[in-house]
Amino acid sequence: MGLKELWLEEEKKSFQGWDFSYINDRTEEEPLPWDYDKIVRQYLNPDYMLLDMGTGGGEYLLSLGHPYKNTCVTEGYPPNVELCMEKLEPLGIEVKQVIDDSHLPFDDNMFDMVINRHESFDVNEVHRLLKPNGLFITQQVGGKNNKELSKFLIDDFKEIVSSNFDLNNNVELVQNAGFTILKSDEYFPYIRFFDIGALVYFAKIIEWEFPNFSVERCYEKLCQLQSILEKQGFVESREHRFIIVARKTQK
Repeated sequence: MGLKELWLEEEKKSFQGWDFSYINDRTEEEPLPWDYDKIVRQYLNPDYMLLDMGTGGGEYLLSLGHPYKNTCVTEGYPPNVELCMEKLEPLGIEVKQVIDDSHLPFDDNMFDMVINRHESFDVNEVHRLLKPNGLFITQQVGGKNNKELSKFLIDDFKEIVSSNFDLNNNVELVQNAGFTILKSDEYFPYIRFFDIGALVYFAKIIEWEFPNFSVERCYEKLCQLQSILEKQGFVESREHRFIIVARKTQK
């Protein structure tokens, strides 16, 4: 089977939850200078009412071992919502499908902590949901994430996420909404692909970063990346991450 046929096979692979384990041994991500999981656990108390925004398939949430009766989740992607209904609801975790970030179906001052890893949010709505002194912890994918690779692969590339979506602008938004910043950081880690098939799988899933990507449309560029990979053993892209830990301080 030739390279193109292999790449076309990768393009067809199914994806569920938010689990990239299929390409784990074919990629390498530079560790972040902070540990989201460690930060969440540092603040989390078993008595807290917890909301996990954009839970995916609930994989990370379940790893926390938080009491199910004190736990709610939101998710927007229909296949993941179905997965959550099957996996989380029977445990007693409340699952809500959310399409509009500015209308979350929960009561005012309901949660002690809202966590959010790589999910969009309306900071005023998060503020509404939190109890006084409640905590908001979010790690975000910044607007420069994989942008150079996207521009290389996609002819006439038009960004969907603005490059201005960064730490400084979000810290300002969070503070203006009535929060005190407890921690903030930003980093641009590398991700390396050790075969182009892994990159194809990755780009097909993250369609908002690689709009209109397909093996057929981008075949020439993929061949150029294959040549780079054969010379240096990998193709590298730069990601963009930032984290904010904030406490609700105003009503």
